[in-house]
Amino acid sequence: MTQEGYLLLGLTVIVGVLAAVVTFALLKAGAAARQASRGLAASGESAFMQAALEEALAKLRVQERAMTARAEASERLSSEIIASMTSGLMVVGTHGDVRILNPAARRLLGLPDADWKGHYRDVLASSPLSEVIEESLTGSEPIVRRALPLKSKTGASHLGVTVSRIRDEHGGLSGVICLFTDLSAVVELEEQLRLKDSLARLGELTAGLAHEFRNGLATIHGYSRLFDLERLPPEYRSYVQGIRAEGDALSEIVTNFLNFARPAELTLTPVDMQVIAERGADDIRQEMRARHGQVSVKGEFGTVLGDEVLLRQAISNLCRNALEACSEAGIAPRIVIEGALDASPRQLRLTVADNGPGVDPSLGDQIFRPFFTTRARGTGLGLALVQKIVVTHNGRVTVAANPVGGATFQVSLPLAHE
Repeated sequence: MTQEGYLLLGLTVIVGVLAAVVTFALLKAGAAARQASRGLAASGESAFMQAALEEALAKLRVQERAMTARAEASERLSSEIIASMTSGLMVVGTHGDVRILNPAARRLLGLPDADWKGHYRDVLASSPLSEVIEESLTGSEPIVRRALPLKSKTGASHLGVTVSRIRDEHGGLSGVICLFTDLSAVVELEEQLRLKDSLARLGELTAGLAHEFRNGLATIHGYSRLFDLERLPPEYRSYVQGIRAEGDALSEIVTNFLNFARPAELTLTPVDMQVIAERGADDIRQEMRARHGQVSVKGEFGTVLGDEVLLRQAISNLCRNALEACSEAGIAPRIVIEGALDASPRQLRLTVADNGPGVDPSLGDQIFRPFFTTRARGTGLGLALVQKIVVTHNGRVTVAANPVGGATFQVSLPLAHE
């Protein structure tokens, strides 16, 4: 081979080596480029996922805050509804623990604003409501609109109670819910209606009997007046005088019967009860002086829409009843007529208090029944007539012991609208 051939062969080898080096470099560069491309793609995907996760977390936090706000608003609304209810609400757990007792319930039951947590028997003490709750916890039937009498001095006197059992999601008993309202005004109105009806029926019967007695008494009284006492023998004069005296007494009783039986036809006008109280005191003031007694009028009275003549008769009868009670007991009478105004309900409380022997608590409202009396010569119509007049004016009369001794009669009358 010639020198040119060796040179050509050498050049060919060099070119091949260079081509191989260049090819290897290109392959290496391509591999590096593909690896870099895959790294960039992975990095972008990771950043996207992180951003999406952060956005989802932000939305969850917003939803959580919204749900918390709605829960707080719902709880606040529930508390406001419970606190604003005019009916009493009491929720008791299965173990007897009191969970809820709203302000209306505490007011109706006469309980303080605090210290109502604990067992319902401890909270309610001897109230009949505790027996109703126990009946609902141990029984299976709900209690609907049951009337309960109470002895609370500061709360309601009668309650209308409804008790329902609370069930959980599995149907098990989780407690009871008790709703109750004040029925005192309703019960008092029913009592007034019954009393008006009984007085009307009794009045009809009394009127018939009184007319028959009056006719016979008129004959007896007339014939007794025909006797001339001066012409009678002395031993017979006392007999005729006794007939006349008993005839006059029976005639007065019959007149009282007729006054009680007569239907009350009211002439309604605004009546200043201060004036009525002063007139009632004036009616007995002269007799009070003769017995070395005192009568006084104090307090606030207000104006009542009523019949002035009948109201004056009622107050005068109460004052005279107090005077006679003290006189029969041999006590120098001290009578106080006092008025007080109540804002809710708007009414006048007029009391006539004396220092006499008082009224037996066991008699209760019997002293207001017609013909019931504890006096030897009483007719039992004075207080009955007072009650009839007061009830006709949509009021109420009660009797209680005077703290300083004696009796206190209280008349409650609705005030006239301004």
